[in-house]
Amino acid sequence: MTQVELGEDLLLLSGSGDAPERVELVGARARVRAVIEASEGSWRATLPLSASRLGGPELPLPSGSYRIEPADVATGLHLPATLLPTLRVRMNADEVVIAPPIDPVYDSGDGQSALERRYVSQAGDTLENAVFFESFYGRNASCNPLAIDRELAQRAPHVTRYWSVVDRSVEVPQGAIAVVEGTPEWWRARAAARLLVVNDWLRRRYARRRGQRVLQTWHGTPLKRLALHRPGFDPRRAVAVWREARRWDALLAQNPYAARILRAAYVFRGGLWVDGYPRNDVLVSGSGAAVRERLGIAAEERVVLYAPTWRDDRERIVDFLDPVALADELGAVVLVRGHSRTLLPGEDTSGPRVIDVTGFPDTSQLLLAADVLVTDYSSVMFDFSATGKPMAFFVPDIEHYRGELRGFYFDLEREAPGPVVRTQGDLVSALSDASTPDSYADKYRRWQQRFNDRDDGRAAERVVARIIDRGWINPD
Repeated sequence: MTQVELGEDLLLLSGSGDAPERVELVGARARVRAVIEASEGSWRATLPLSASRLGGPELPLPSGSYRIEPADVATGLHLPATLLPTLRVRMNADEVVIAPPIDPVYDSGDGQSALERRYVSQAGDTLENAVFFESFYGRNASCNPLAIDRELAQRAPHVTRYWSVVDRSVEVPQGAIAVVEGTPEWWRARAAARLLVVNDWLRRRYARRRGQRVLQTWHGTPLKRLALHRPGFDPRRAVAVWREARRWDALLAQNPYAARILRAAYVFRGGLWVDGYPRNDVLVSGSGAAVRERLGIAAEERVVLYAPTWRDDRERIVDFLDPVALADELGAVVLVRGHSRTLLPGEDTSGPRVIDVTGFPDTSQLLLAADVLVTDYSSVMFDFSATGKPMAFFVPDIEHYRGELRGFYFDLEREAPGPVVRTQGDLVSALSDASTPDSYADKYRRWQQRFNDRDDGRAAERVVARIIDRGWINPD
């Protein structure tokens, strides 16, 4: 009979009889292995509730459901919900559920309503010389907010930097303070910061305080239609778009093309900063060697990054491509990068010479490490082109996506700076042909002139200079 108890950030299993050969806690995006101690007639397995993922620092496990393997070890176990410093955990039979470390008093509709009322009532309080960052709703610390954070940390090291995170598994920049969404600390930081830097909608009720500013960096130059331009007019969506855009004081665009679309799609009347994308600064001057080493990829290996966008009609990453077969046919390492919206509901892909990097914190670092990009309609195409490296477009559902789901702002098949293919066989042929990049050289050059002319490695510097010049934060 197995027994279970909790230590500090540890799950402890013990039993009588022969010790199992292994005990693992297995989730969609992480797994940990127990240290097993056996003595005559009994055993004890210590499962850490933290892990190092993709070569990163050891952090608490991401929220989600985990199973104990082998299953017979956990038969009949039960553990009531327990709040630990970095997570909440409960157990029923072989299922372990890990959740963010939110006190149960606040983790309810009434609890959040009480915190929201307190947040709104703080409208007259003095603002803190701080910045509140949020990227992809707190799923990671990445994108333009991360690049702005890094520049701000150098230019104004005394400014407090809060990062909104879904749980403690999210790695935040050095010197920053992680605040878990929904906690009293999160609501307080959001109310107290002089500046909010976000790359998507603010979502939860935002009550502007006197002197507080919002910089909306957005998260990509659009190919697919956005906001009011999406197919099918919905009055509720139109109202939501109008209200959201009124919360922003400035909107960042990678290039003039994106600036025109974002202003129209969001009916935005505030300041438009066409400064290039801070997240792309590293693509101009950085090296992918450190990322390859972190992922265990040799310098001489060919690396193909597969990074499709999400679909409105499914939660998980698309399954059109077989990454294991692609790696075998190309003799390459294939990195699979799902969109941030597929991070929580999905699970890691695995196989020989395949590494699922959906949980890797910063896409820009993966672009540096890759030799080739394979995407579909993702805005990552406009970032990767800053490197000048070849890309291909794998679009088996282009008619459905273009005609029914979202629609495009321009003809991708006509203007793409790389082959546009519908089958994996054609994709392999295009990536195996050494002459393919040269055949798209003119299109690639025109593409870069249109979309990357401001990606010169100094975008973060320009953005932070604007922030300081406008007095949105005090650098001293």
